Amino acid sequence: MSSFFIKKKVISAAPNKGDLKRKSNADDGKGRSKKFSKRMDEEISSDSENESADPNRKLFILPQLEQKGKLQRLIAKELIAPDPAEIRLLRGHKLPVTCLVITPDEKYIFSASKDCSIIKWEVESGKKAQKIAGGRKGTEARHVGHTAHVLCMAISSDAKYLASGDMNKLIMIWDPMTCKHLYKFKGHRDAVSGLAFRRGTHTLYSASHDRSIKVWSVDENAYVETLFGHQDMITGLDCLSRERCVTAGGRDRTVRVWKIAEESQLVFHGHEGSIDCIQLINEEHMVTGGDDGSISIWTVNKKKPVSTVKQAHGSHGNTGLEQPYWVSSVAALHNSDIVASGSHNSAVQLWKCGQGFRGLEPLFSVPMTGFVNSLKFSNSGKFLVAGVGQEHRLGRWWRIKEARNGIYIIPLKRQAQEQEVVQ
Repeated sequence: MSSFFIKKKVISAAPNKGDLKRKSNADDGKGRSKKFSKRMDEEISSDSENESADPNRKLFILPQLEQKGKLQRLIAKELIAPDPAEIRLLRGHKLPVTCLVITPDEKYIFSASKDCSIIKWEVESGKKAQKIAGGRKGTEARHVGHTAHVLCMAISSDAKYLASGDMNKLIMIWDPMTCKHLYKFKGHRDAVSGLAFRRGTHTLYSASHDRSIKVWSVDENAYVETLFGHQDMITGLDCLSRERCVTAGGRDRTVRVWKIAEESQLVFHGHEGSIDCIQLINEEHMVTGGDDGSISIWTVNKKKPVSTVKQAHGSHGNTGLEQPYWVSSVAALHNSDIVASGSHNSAVQLWKCGQGFRGLEPLFSVPMTGFVNSLKFSNSGKFLVAGVGQEHRLGRWWRIKEARNGIYIIPLKRQAQEQEVVQ
């Protein structure tokens, strides 16, 4: 199947059936579909150039280096494994937690679940601040909220909007302060599996099992454009400040970088199985995990991973029939050398990225019973939050009865001052 890009066209966020049909068959006005350019076989040149080594000048160019993906804070060697007694479990969901976000000021956590509800937690006290109740199937017309499993969430960098996506193909927009419902976005033809706001804006990217990515203007309550290219359902999406996003394509085994302004995509291959989760480390590097049990570090300059750890969480099964534990979630502390991964092997694993993001070394593991369906670092790196359940967020292949459905807040303490390295 060819890869397509649908030309920008702002319409209502709740288009009628005719609108959906027109955009899914969009052309250039002459009956021809516009193709996305691929660059798969060559090394892709970076947007970044070598910066001055003058230490005084670095004080002024650090933000630019961060934007270009050339800044790496070396803090992994200073991290101390947390005391299990300091890890807090917050319970409130009846079914497995599927996703979570942390507010930019780190005062609140939003978690969502297969029970269709969203809970707002106070970080300091661990108490529920508010709850958006889930509704039953068939009550969509009258219930304000989700009536199907919530699979993904995102919060804007100014905390003005919270977005959540579900198995019913819907995206809900909320006011994070009051939890008031604002908008409902329709258009995807299958479950919404990934959401991310572009940092510093109210542009929202959404990914779906329908294999498409959509772009929305939340301020205008409007749909903007659709991107096609993946050959299987999209399992994860992330973005930072640039006008681009990255996606994991499940069983098409590709990672893609979507350059929105250039109307092009970069396609990367590397996993032996389904790629189930993805997160950006900085503007040029990302981490992925999959059901082949591996985690990989990628750069936008190479079509293959620069580092891979196979069976990152070990294996299970009878002798001779061992299978790797699936990597169900990954997280990265932005612009640092720390990433984390989760599975269902009773531990969250923290990793150290080598200088220049080459190489992965295990730092320590945190005991955690159940499926770790979501992981997020706070912006400051002071804590890591894990969303855990008795089941995998996308299915019921296994059930761990002794697991508790909830979120775990894991404190991350450091021994000394961090270092900043310009790559």
